[in-house]
Amino acid sequence: MLGVLDLADCAYPREAREGEEYIMIAGVKVKQLVRHPDDRGFFQEIVRSDEDLLPRFGQLSMAKTYPGVIKAFHYHEKQDDLWFFPVGNVQVVLHDLRQDSQTYGETNVFYMGEDYPMVLFIPAGVAHGYRTLGEKPAIVIYATTEPYDREHPDEKRIPYDDPSIGFDWATRMR
Repeated sequence: MLGVLDLADCAYPREAREGEEYIMIAGVKVKQLVRHPDDRGFFQEIVRSDEDLLPRFGQLSMAKTYPGVIKAFHYHEKQDDLWFFPVGNVQVVLHDLRQDSQTYGETNVFYMGEDYPMVLFIPAGVAHGYRTLGEKPAIVIYATTEPYDREHPDEKRIPYDDPSIGFDWATRMR
């Protein structure tokens, strides 16, 4: 069984800039996935009930996003999310909005998808969004701890370029 990693053990968060300490957002969990290939293809576990990765199950959904699209930001007051990108590659950005959190105001960046297979747990109160990288669409499969309520949706929106988050989505040519 693969263990759920504390964010500090994750190999794929954005690297800290020189002279900057990378602070992991409290409550975020990462599970790096392992593929077991053979001549027929591969097998890969995604989520197991004995991992304590999702506190409760509310709904499982899927979305497709076209290349270059930014879907950001939104957050939930009650709902936790668990994201997995089996197709395509994305840049995921998290920003801690929880005023009572020791990581309030921190931003984390992850590169996820078929080249970086992982599952990402996003707690309620953490704004999240992503940008599709490369030249093909990305598909996200996500589980939530609450079913969607059309009458009272638990989804608050923030513009992708909101100055209070201050994230620059531009690709840096190095």
